[in-house]
Amino acid sequence: MKKALYITAAIAIIFLAACNSKSTPFTKTVEAISATNFQKDIDGKATSLYTLTNQNGMGIKVTNFGARIVALCVPDKSGKPVDVVFGYSTIDEYLNQPEKFYGAAIGRYGNRIAKATFSIDSVSYSLAANNGINHLHGGPKGYYDVVWNAEQSSPSKVIFTYNSADGEEGYPGNLSISMTYELTEDNGLKIEYAATTDKKTICNLTNHSYFNLSGEGEATINDHLLMIKADKYTPVDSTLIPTGELAPVEGTPMDFTKPTAIGSRVGESFEQLSFGGGYDHNWVISKETSGVELIASLESPVTGIKMEVYTDQPGIQFYGGNFLTDNDKGKSGKPYQYRSGLCLETQHFPDSPNQPEFPTTLLEPGQNYSHTCIYKFSAK
Repeated sequence: MKKALYITAAIAIIFLAACNSKSTPFTKTVEAISATNFQKDIDGKATSLYTLTNQNGMGIKVTNFGARIVALCVPDKSGKPVDVVFGYSTIDEYLNQPEKFYGAAIGRYGNRIAKATFSIDSVSYSLAANNGINHLHGGPKGYYDVVWNAEQSSPSKVIFTYNSADGEEGYPGNLSISMTYELTEDNGLKIEYAATTDKKTICNLTNHSYFNLSGEGEATINDHLLMIKADKYTPVDSTLIPTGELAPVEGTPMDFTKPTAIGSRVGESFEQLSFGGGYDHNWVISKETSGVELIASLESPVTGIKMEVYTDQPGIQFYGGNFLTDNDKGKSGKPYQYRSGLCLETQHFPDSPNQPEFPTTLLEPGQNYSHTCIYKFSAK
C-alpha cells in the first residue's frame, strides 16, 4: 500500500514539474492564463483549465467547458513559442462573447443540416434553425456550450467525456461520447473521438479551432500556404447547404491540390466564393486508404510554422474567417480581424442526413463511432 502511495506521489511530482517548469513552452500571454480564471459552476458542473505539455517544445491549455482548446503553443523557425489558436483568458469571456466556437468540440452534428430537419426510418426530427433556415453545429446549445467531464491521465493527455441525452437539441438517442486530446512527441495534437448510442441517430463530431500560424491575433491568414488533398468539393447554395454535386476543383479558386496562398484567389468572381463570403466549404478528400493519412497542410511565411492535418474522415471544412470582425479581442488583447483566422475541420459532409449519396453519418446501437484527427506541427 505504501509503495503504491509513493509511486502515486512520484507521478504527481513529475506531472507538476512538467507543467510548472521554466522550460514550459508557452508565450508570456499564455503563461498568464490562470486556472483560477476558469473556475466556475455552470449548470451545476465545475469548469477547470488543464495544461498539457510534451518533451519537444509544445504545450496547450484546454478547458472542460465545451472541451475547448484555449491556447496552443509551438516553436517557430527560431525556436520561439508561438500561440497559434484563438481564445480567451477567462471563462466569463467564453460565456459572454458572441463567437461561441473558438477551439470548441462541435456536435452532435458538425456543420449544417438543411431546413433544420432530417429523418430516420421515416421518422422526422426537428432541430433548432440557428443559422438562417438551417441548423448549425448541433444547435444553440451544442457540445461547445456544455461542461464535459475531464480526466488528465498524464502531462500530455486529457480525456473528456459527455453523455448527450435522448432528445437533447432535438437529436434521438442517448449518445455516450469520449474525446481524447494528446500531445505526441513529434509535436502532434491528436484528437480521438468515440461514441455509442442506444437508438438510431446521426453523429458528426469535430473541433472548431481557429488557427493563425503567424500568431494568435496577427492580422491575416491570406498569406498562409494551404494544401488540401482533394480533387473535388461539395458546392453549396446561397444558404451554404450542399447541392449534392461533387464538383472538380481543377481550374477554379477551390483548387488547393498544390500549396497556394489563401488570398491569391479569394477575391475572384466565382459564385461559390460569393455564397460563402470567401472560403467556407467542404472538400472531398482524395483518400488512399480508410485509415488516418495526410490530407492537408498549412504554412506561415512569417514564422515558418507548418501544420499538417491527418485524419480518417472523408471531408474537411475550410473556413477562412469571413465573418470575423475587429470588435472581438482575444487573450493577447489583439482584435480578431476579418480573415485573421481559419478553421480546418475534419468531418463528414454537411447535410449528409438529407443526402443519401453522401457517406452516411447514421449511428446505430451496437456500432462505434470513431474519428481521429491529428494537427502536426514543425517549423523551418
